[in-house]
Amino acid sequence: MIKAAKTIKYHWDGVMNYFDSKITNGILEGTNSVVQLLKRSARGYRNIPNFITMIYLRLGHLKFQLPT
Repeated sequence: MIKAAKTIKYHWDGVMNYFDSKITNGILEGTNSVVQLLKRSARGYRNIPNFITMIYLRLGHLKFQLPT
């Protein structure tokens, strides 16, 4: 309990800011999780532009109008 109380005391300004703004970093953490999964599943890319392209494809919510 003492450790939890010290943690809350240390982060008190951030805790109070949440109640004022209702903004969290949850979306950023979710995006980072998807990027890390993409990097792990590919076992590396040849270069950074290819990796960035895959991030855009995975996270961009693109809708391709492919012929059926």
